[in-house]
Amino acid sequence: MAAEEVLQSVDHYKTEIERLTKELTETTHEKIQAAEYGLVVLEEKLTLKQQYDELEAEYDSLKQELEQLKEDLKQLSWNSITSTSSVRRNAS
Repeated sequence: MAAEEVLQSVDHYKTEIERLTKELTETTHEKIQAAEYGLVVLEEKLTLKQQYDELEAEYDSLKQELEQLKEDLKQLSWNSITSTSSVRRNAS
């Protein structure tokens, strides 16, 4: 009887070791998949951050260019008004 009980215990432990090994393998695989997904997300975040920075720089540049064009237009309008007034004064 004792030998039979020992064999049953050994079989039980072998089965438990196989179950735990399988569970560990699955858990490890899931962790690796989660880590790979995390890396993909981080890479995408980095790409989006770079695109954002580029767009922000382009926006700032265009905004500055627009302000300069507005100033140029004001100056051009002022020069046109001044020239027209000058011509009228000279014609009188």
